[in-house]
Amino acid sequence: MTTDPLALLAELDRATARLLRTVGGLTDKEVAAPSLLPGWTRGHVLTHLARNADGLVNLLTWAESGVQTPMYTSFEDRVAAVDAGAGRPAAEHVADVTGASQGFADRAAKVPADAWNAVVWTLNERRIPALTVPWLRLKEVEIHHADLGVDYGSGSWPESFVRRLLREVTHDFTGRQDAPRMVLTATDLGAQYVVGDGEGAPTISGPGHALAAWLIGRGAHKSLVGTLPTLPSWG
Repeated sequence: MTTDPLALLAELDRATARLLRTVGGLTDKEVAAPSLLPGWTRGHVLTHLARNADGLVNLLTWAESGVQTPMYTSFEDRVAAVDAGAGRPAAEHVADVTGASQGFADRAAKVPADAWNAVVWTLNERRIPALTVPWLRLKEVEIHHADLGVDYGSGSWPESFVRRLLREVTHDFTGRQDAPRMVLTATDLGAQYVVGDGEGAPTISGPGHALAAWLIGRGAHKSLVGTLPTLPSWG
């Protein structure tokens, strides 16, 4: 699993291009329709994607300058910004997501090599090295692209993204008291992922993308085999 920010930025460029092709084809009516996220229209998802890019630009600026520059002024302001922008027409969403995504790409391209190791922190004050910021953005783009509920789902995710997401989520769940023990078999990837003590743990199998989507709270695909336990929230 690469930690090279430049390699991840190349993956992000491709993911962003796919997202923008989808967004560019949405009508005003489709933007106003519900997304796959409860309580959010597609306009909410698109506004969140744009503001997330802006927030991550702040983290890259912080990494280079050493001056604390939070992603958002507050959680409440983040929510308010998404609500305020959700109802815009499709053309405004296209321009916003395109501009914000390009702004992130331009800023990331200018980060000096030594700044990638600087420690910054996210909205929930989780401390991370700046070199993980491209991965944070890639997750946002791929997952929320699927959340739009149009022609791009978890089955569209690249294999490299699915593998990395499965490793991350199962590792995170292993360190949590509220996560059930389980062994996940990704039948299309030839890989197993274990949460907690795998000895005697229930096994769930299916395509890697379906396992990943289920783990992050995007529902259980009919292709999954096994008794599915209740999962804690992810993220």
